Amino acid sequence: MKTAPDPAARAARIAGLGFDYSTQPKQARSRCNLCGGERFVTLAHGDRYGYAAQADGCLRCGLVFLNPVMTSQAYGGFYASVYRPLVSAYHGRRIDADTLQDEQRDYAAVRADALAPHLARRSAKSLLDVGGSTGIVAHHLKQRFDLEATVIDPAPLEIEVARRLGLQTRTGFVEDYDSGGRRFDLITLCQTVDHLLDVSLSLCKIRALLADDGILFVDIVDFRAAYRRNGSVEEAIKIDHPFYLTEETARAYLRRSGFDVLAIDYAADHLHVGYVCGPGVAEPGFTPAPESVARQWRELRAIQNPLP
Repeated sequence: MKTAPDPAARAARIAGLGFDYSTQPKQARSRCNLCGGERFVTLAHGDRYGYAAQADGCLRCGLVFLNPVMTSQAYGGFYASVYRPLVSAYHGRRIDADTLQDEQRDYAAVRADALAPHLARRSAKSLLDVGGSTGIVAHHLKQRFDLEATVIDPAPLEIEVARRLGLQTRTGFVEDYDSGGRRFDLITLCQTVDHLLDVSLSLCKIRALLADDGILFVDIVDFRAAYRRNGSVEEAIKIDHPFYLTEETARAYLRRSGFDVLAIDYAADHLHVGYVCGPGVAEPGFTPAPESVARQWRELRAIQNPLP
């Protein structure tokens, strides 16, 4: 049986890191990253770590996001030295490039099984793993499908582990990646899309990097599942996730960016939703149905104000 976390001990561990979120450089969002809407509702004034992070939702499409959000330079420093210690402090155990490897191997095997029938019909030769961390997933896919693999990640220590596995590596964000005109047969965005600083720009960039008969795999932390599981909006918010996608907003992003969804996978953790996609025709005006957006706001208020 799991022991319930001690909130005071958790708060002390996080405070002991000395990270001052309030002083980090930030930028405000005036337009929704998904639909371009300009009318927002504030849903949360703090996150699960106890930081004063504000989360807004777009009244038009339902996308939820941090606002203001740290700049790309601030996130670069955050991932270099704060991210893993912060997650470790929250959970009360060491979580880093070494301890994650067994978990990532299991994850990689499941993802490979899901991708296998789609890759079997294609002559895939190259892989780009965006936000690939230590490269465990990319290495497994490389070996199973005989691929030439490249990993992009903003965390230098994790990229160094990937480099030692013999993978090609780039330290940074996909938004800034210059492939020199190269396109990839398989692009994976594993447990990463929520960390992106500009989901729309990144997916459009990935669409341009994908070969004509290529495959994209992306999975989201379903925001609806997260706040329902925690019984709290704030416990589903965290400063390492600039964006919070639902099935509706994920599908809208993919359709607007030019991807056809070929298969959907509800992960065993009941939290992540995975999408296997192929190239399609971009639908730049696609947004979630108004009734689904209204339903989301009603559900959020019910979570924030449970019946006694």
